[in-house]
This record gives sequence, structure tokens and C-alpha cells, in this order.
Amino acid sequence: MNPFDIKEALLAKHAQHVVLIHFPIALFIVGVVFDVLALRFKKLQLAAAAYCNFAVAAIMTLPAVATGLLAWKFQLESAKLQGVLLLHLAFAMASTALIWLVWLVHFRARRSTLLVLPAYRLPIEILGVLVIAITGHLGGFVSGINLPG
Repeated sequence: MNPFDIKEALLAKHAQHVVLIHFPIALFIVGVVFDVLALRFKKLQLAAAAYCNFAVAAIMTLPAVATGLLAWKFQLESAKLQGVLLLHLAFAMASTALIWLVWLVHFRARRSTLLVLPAYRLPIEILGVLVIAITGHLGGFVSGINLPG
């Protein structure tokens, strides 16, 4: 495969899922870090950076989920949803929901006149990071990366 051939890169067998999935993961985790730092140091700029990261992470879940479904359909030939593949799909949907929920909490706080973020957001953000980590770990088994040997 020629690394400079656009056609080969866009039509690779892995359906781009393994490439695109890193964007919402990284954006969400960095958003959580910014949010914790904003809370600790009382900096509105860090809170704004967290919000932007959560917004883009939420948007990037759409192509990540779409390419995951396409990879299942074409790469795995619509294999029966069971075992690790089913767990990966369930955790992926939970991860996506948590990312959107965190963004929604921040979005609603920014629209309010008080601009106060609720304290319950931090446990949801931590849960989001944990669920994303489990999803990624299971995805490694689905792709064959985490298999022995």
C-alpha cells in the first residue's frame, strides 16, 4: 500500500473506524482534564476550553459510530452480535451517550444566567472516561490487537 495514495487510504479495509475513534476519545479526556483544572484554579478560560472539547467530541462520535457500524458490516461481514463484539457495541453506545450528556450539561450551564456548572457533572465525566476506556479495550479484542501472540 502506498501511504500517499488517497484512494487506498480512504477505502482501506478497516473502514476508517480505528482512525476516527481516537478523536472523540482524546477530546473528551482532555475536556475532563480542562474541566477539573478550571474547577481547581477557578479559570473561565479552562472551562471554555473544556466546553469546546466536549462539543467537538460529541460531534466526532457521529462519524466514529457510523464507521464502526460500517466496519462491522463490511470488515466483520455483519457477524452475529455476541460476546466481545456485543459488549463493545453496548459500551460504545454508553460512551456516546455519556459524551453527549456531559456536553449537554455544559451547554445548559453556559446558557443559564448564573454560568454555574452542577457538581454532579464530575462523577459523570469520570464515569465517561472509565466507560470509554473499557470500550477501547474491548475494541482492541474485536480488531485483533489485544489478542495473545
